[in-house]
Amino acid sequence: MDFISLANAAARRATSRREDVLGVAATPEQIRAHLRARYDFARPVPLEALIRDVDDLLTRWTEHATHPRHLGLFRPAPDPLCVVADALAAVHDPNLATWDFAPAANEIERWVLDALAARFGLPPGGLHHFTSGGQEANHTAVIAALTHRFPGYGASGARALAGQPVIYLSAEGHASFDKIAHATGLGRAALRKVAVDASLRLSIADLERQIAADRRAGHLPFLVIGTAGTTAAGAIDPLAQLAALAAAERLWFHVDAAWGGAAVVSERWRPALAGIERADSITCDAHKWLSVGVGAGMIFVRHPGAVEQAFGVETAYVPAQARDGRVYPFMTSLQWSRRFIGLKLFLVLAAHGWDRLAARIDHQVGVADRLRAQLAAHGFSIVNDTPLPLVCFRHPRLPDAAAYDRICARLRLDQTAWISRTVLDGRMPALRACVTSYETELDDVDAVVQAIVDALPVDR
Repeated sequence: MDFISLANAAARRATSRREDVLGVAATPEQIRAHLRARYDFARPVPLEALIRDVDDLLTRWTEHATHPRHLGLFRPAPDPLCVVADALAAVHDPNLATWDFAPAANEIERWVLDALAARFGLPPGGLHHFTSGGQEANHTAVIAALTHRFPGYGASGARALAGQPVIYLSAEGHASFDKIAHATGLGRAALRKVAVDASLRLSIADLERQIAADRRAGHLPFLVIGTAGTTAAGAIDPLAQLAALAAAERLWFHVDAAWGGAAVVSERWRPALAGIERADSITCDAHKWLSVGVGAGMIFVRHPGAVEQAFGVETAYVPAQARDGRVYPFMTSLQWSRRFIGLKLFLVLAAHGWDRLAARIDHQVGVADRLRAQLAAHGFSIVNDTPLPLVCFRHPRLPDAAAYDRICARLRLDQTAWISRTVLDGRMPALRACVTSYETELDDVDAVVQAIVDALPVDR
């Protein structure tokens, strides 16, 4: 098999998106035994057999988010154009560390990022980057905020500061910030988990109380994080109120919109994120709800000076940086050598346009509305409050976490659907289903609801 044939085979796979299976359970030993029996790397494996075997491994032992009934953790079916994008990026292998290494690739990424920044309502002139994912994007925001607020942090670290820097995050916010607080040297104790209201949105009253208490204790509040689409329940924090409070308290305002940020492409749903335009920085992952494969995170920063100060370095082995509008990502981001991540989103946007991408978002929200209605008709309670297509639900015949887990396992074993069990605000468990694929249709959720109903324990 030659490489042209391999490329054609990959293209055929890319255009047949509706997988027949959601993925088969496996044990580590099963996969390791398979590899041990075939790949000692002492002798070459015929190319055709090699490719066929790897494809079979990935088909059998992968959780297929491309399945239209995969209603999981923000993993959309990628547009087939992403396969083309990854192939082109691999063929040309541009290194976007500096503008001079990859002029076209750098400018394509700038063009896409500036266009999306405008959809968020950010003013021109910010500094934006593609990242490996939301973790790196959020990490970038924290470093930029620290550098902006504490000029001595970059040179001397947190120990040089007069007190403990403090970050504020909803109790429903993403756990990446625990790791970031650790990695930046602030320590996990620097992260304040703010209480949430009945809709699982950050409580402004509790935030104000914690900020005041920290100031009295001599701590240094510097960053407040609003979440636009929490992982468990899709809750959107009160972004406009957070922006006003952050301005009054002189705090950096970051919005973690890793999933929900994609709503800005839709004129119908953009108002759900009102206030995001006032953010100092925004995280958004194209691979969570923009039909793009992993990883394709993005960080948008309003203040270019903070980013340049945070990540600027001097080195003799990289070409001198011209001052003519070129952006040098190794000088303005955590990464140094970097892949051409943004090509996937560029091709999707260029081929489909904003309107078609917005139609996909609108369609998925409509499918989730159908899911809510069908569940309610069968006696389920919807227990989260969000305009986004994430549905959390409970049933009186499911008494505990084990009962919810059995429903999930039954659906996966039957290859009917992939849903998960979650816990909201530390209370009772709930089932969770999220529509992120443009291929999920009304009949898919109808079939999922019927399968869940059939799996309920018998009422005695």
